[in-house]
Amino acid sequence: MISFAPTEDQQLIIDNIRRFVRERVQRASREADEGRGYSAGLLSEGWQLGLLGIWTPEAMGGLGEPHSAIGAALFAEELAYGDLALALHLLTPALFALPVLEFGTSAQQERWLSSLESEKLPMLTAALNENGWNFDPANLATTATRDGDGYVLNGAKVRVPIAAEAEAMLVYAAEDGKTQAFIVEKGAEGLQIGEREQLMGIRALPTYELTLAECRIPASAKLGEAGGVELDKLLNFSRVTVGGLAVGVARAALEHAVTYAKERQAFGKAIAQYQSIAFFLAEMQMEIDAARLLVWEAAWNVDKGSPATRECALGVHYADETAMLVADRTVQIYGGHGYIRDNGVEQLLRDARSFATLTGSAML
Repeated sequence: MISFAPTEDQQLIIDNIRRFVRERVQRASREADEGRGYSAGLLSEGWQLGLLGIWTPEAMGGLGEPHSAIGAALFAEELAYGDLALALHLLTPALFALPVLEFGTSAQQERWLSSLESEKLPMLTAALNENGWNFDPANLATTATRDGDGYVLNGAKVRVPIAAEAEAMLVYAAEDGKTQAFIVEKGAEGLQIGEREQLMGIRALPTYELTLAECRIPASAKLGEAGGVELDKLLNFSRVTVGGLAVGVARAALEHAVTYAKERQAFGKAIAQYQSIAFFLAEMQMEIDAARLLVWEAAWNVDKGSPATRECALGVHYADETAMLVADRTVQIYGGHGYIRDNGVEQLLRDARSFATLTGSAML
């Protein structure tokens, strides 16, 4: 029987996220977008919600619950309802830690997961995306070549969150034609981090291009070593999380649209009472509900261990399209006011556009 109900611990985290978003994030979102970053204090507060700690084994300071894709989708939606850039920032350590939890050797887990106990956001990230219209996670241009007792990485990555501050990152590269993940530490030979990228949306999230030029790492840096990683499993984790984020952005946009439509008067009555606007709002709500259910169904399939790539791909695509549709219509409902930066809905539209670039950029 399908059930989307969160556990008691998951519900507690959801309630805490909602409180955090209401009391801290929504007031800071606009300033963070303009200033291109959140304060370290607010990021630490967000990390202390325990987003990743719930899946972390008790021996490593976590709650030790089995990983739940449904839980991840629920957490992601609530975070992105507050602000997408902050959500992606808080989820960035999971891009590194969750693959290590799933596929890392005991030595890799012991070394790298201890930082999850910190009250500060761990400086861990991952580099998957590459430039080009033909980017394919299963057919990467970045390569990993075995060389004696180590590997040599060559290639380039884009949109790598917090790369300049990261103590370590997971770099995905093709080894003999198959995508694997490699732990590259700060200051590694041949690792070059470029200037911060100038993005249209998610402006409060620092992302960077990086180049790997004969970047040498030890053989023990391959995640899982001989066992490697299952790329499809990790991508499905990411798709569910990104789908949840998209639903959260769409939900925030609809709330703006409904509030404005009830308050804005035209020809003696609220514009929400006009059929064209009412139909807009109703369709937006239906699309959000449909997207949420598709994401939840995909997550449920992931949790029960079924082959879920089809469901995850459909769910994230529909949710991404819904975020863009709802954000765009919200700007339309605002009319000329929607084009004014101080109203905030144009930020939601810019953020919604970013989902086209977020393949593998969020995971929980």
